[in-house]
Amino acid sequence: MLLEKYIVLLNKIITSKTRLRLLIKFFISQANKGHLNGLATEMGESTNSIRKELNHLYDAGYLNKIKKDNKVEYNVNSKHPLYETLRKVVLKHLGLEDIVEAVLEKMGGVKRILLTGDYAEGKDTGNIEIFLIGKDLDMDYISQLETKIEKIIDRKVSFYLSSKFLSNQKNIVLYESV
Repeated sequence: MLLEKYIVLLNKIITSKTRLRLLIKFFISQANKGHLNGLATEMGESTNSIRKELNHLYDAGYLNKIKKDNKVEYNVNSKHPLYETLRKVVLKHLGLEDIVEAVLEKMGGVKRILLTGDYAEGKDTGNIEIFLIGKDLDMDYISQLETKIEKIIDRKVSFYLSSKFLSNQKNIVLYESV
C-alpha cells in the first residue's frame, strides 16, 4: 500500500522518534510553537533529547527561535525552501491526505474539512479528530469510512458532522470548497 511505503520511508529517513514528533508538532500547523521545557513535558522526553533535536532542526533552518522573557520559543520556518514539501510529507505520514481524498471522493456536499483535537496542536496521540462541514452528509458512509481509514493509517479516526463549525478550539483547515 502506498501510505505504508511513505511511513516506512519516513521512519528510515528520520530515525529519531523525538525528531519525528517535533516535525509533526511544527509542520502540521504554522501556528504551533513551543519552548524546551513545555515540549519535553508534552512529549514525555528529557529536556536534553528535546534540546538536541531542536538544535538540529534550527541549524538546518527548519525552525525559527525567538527569545521571549527567559525562554526561547521555537516555531516552523515557513520560508524554508523545503517547508511545503516537508509539510506534505508530515500530512502523508499521518494519513491526513488520504482522509481528505476518501471523504471528497464519495461526499460531494462537503464544504470544509477541519482537523481538531491533539493533532491540530501537533501531538501525535493516535486519535485523529475531523469535523466535516456541509449539507446532507451521510453518517452511515462516514462510519464505514472511519473503520477503513483506521486500518490504512493505523490511527483512531473520529468524524464529526455539522452544518457549521462553532468552536473556539484550535483547528486546521484541511480542505475548503471555493
